[in-house]
Amino acid sequence: MEFTGKIIAVLQQRGGVSKTGNEWKSQEYVIEDNGQYPRKMCFDVFGADKIEQFNIQEGEELTVSFDIDARQWQDRWFNSIRAWKVERVSAAASASGAPIPPPAPSAAPEFLSGDTKDDLPF
Repeated sequence: MEFTGKIIAVLQQRGGVSKTGNEWKSQEYVIEDNGQYPRKMCFDVFGADKIEQFNIQEGEELTVSFDIDARQWQDRWFNSIRAWKVERVSAAASASGAPIPPPAPSAAPEFLSGDTKDDLPF
């Protein structure tokens, strides 16, 4: 799934140590679309390498590709929206370059005066 909009909040980075002893980091962001009735979505980026790679800043226009998952904890369910790809909107537009115009219509076929066969029924 994808969501395109402007980053309106960069939340505090969280981290810890897993049961197996591995360190982990996660950071949440809030993005708002530009529709008539703007929608907001809070998503997270998991892993110090991804946080650094995406380098998301407040005010940027982004397209975020994400997965949604839910998990249960103490008889309650919680949604997780995890980004796996982030593209800058301006970078995507400049990468595609100028729009390619549609091909020009070809000239109408000319009928030769030597065509005497008339297939029209009237």
